[in-house]
Amino acid sequence: MTDFAAVLLERNGEGATSARLARLAEADLMDGDVTLAVRASAVNFKDGLAVTGRLPVVRRWPMVPGVDAAATVIASDDTRWRPGDEVILTGWGVGETHLGAWAGRMRVSGDWLVRRPPTLSPVEAMALGTAGVTVAAGLERLARHGLSPADGPVVVTGAAGGVGSLAVLLLADAGWSVTAVTGRPEEAERLRALGAAEVIGREPFAGPLKPLARERWAAAFDTVGSTVLAHVVSMLKPGGAAIACGNAAGMDFPASVAPFILRGVSLIGVDSVRLPAAQREAIWQRLSETVDRRRLAAMTQVIPLDAAIDAARRIVDGRLAGRTVVAIGNLDG
Repeated sequence: MTDFAAVLLERNGEGATSARLARLAEADLMDGDVTLAVRASAVNFKDGLAVTGRLPVVRRWPMVPGVDAAATVIASDDTRWRPGDEVILTGWGVGETHLGAWAGRMRVSGDWLVRRPPTLSPVEAMALGTAGVTVAAGLERLARHGLSPADGPVVVTGAAGGVGSLAVLLLADAGWSVTAVTGRPEEAERLRALGAAEVIGREPFAGPLKPLARERWAAAFDTVGSTVLAHVVSMLKPGGAAIACGNAAGMDFPASVAPFILRGVSLIGVDSVRLPAAQREAIWQRLSETVDRRRLAAMTQVIPLDAAIDAARRIVDGRLAGRTVVAIGNLDG
């Protein structure tokens, strides 16, 4: 039986998490009706939390991290999928409760898969990944809320990170005037190249919270949470909306009700983990048709599997900018 490389997370008797490069066999895979040869994955903040153990993301041990996969079907008991099909997997507890994509093989439910649009390469698909699906779903929610670029600018917090960088790119592509917020001034030029009209520091989002601050933005994409999101909400224009899609600064939300009552703003959560298959397919098709490939490539680095553990540690320390794709199998085609 062929074995394959994988990043393996283990927990010792004291509850500490360790990560190492290991060799696994197909017998080690979990239940599922489709077996995949993984071609590429990505480094997401959730993967960083899993590798470092900073939050209890992993709920099954041992675990293979990697919440995103671009893969080729090699065996299937699901009639929807045949060997040779090119697929994408994001979410569904992969890398948390089900062995993830930082491995040469996966076995999963066919319900979790969508076809990879042929115009997207495995690297492009993983440069988008969960982050791209999250931003695209957030854009859909803003549109359903009745907001458009004509209503005013949008602010993106944590803009130098993976989700934030893609939010800047995809919002600018959709016609929004984007204010990018980052604590890394060295990233300002890169963010402008992605389409940001303005790049600012974190200073407006620190200090005591004003129930109602100066109105600045019609919409927001927040990847940070905690007091940053509370400040953002206080700065929205009447009728504005904030998309909450991250918790890099914490799970709390120490806000005032004043913006909701006196300005009629909305806080909209986006969960990309369990999106219905039809919505996922529509998002991936739209991304394949609209994303700026040149800008996407400029914000993406590709690393080998043996560098993924270090990259995961760097992302939770705020030392990894843009999107990082993990090369695992054949990346051609």
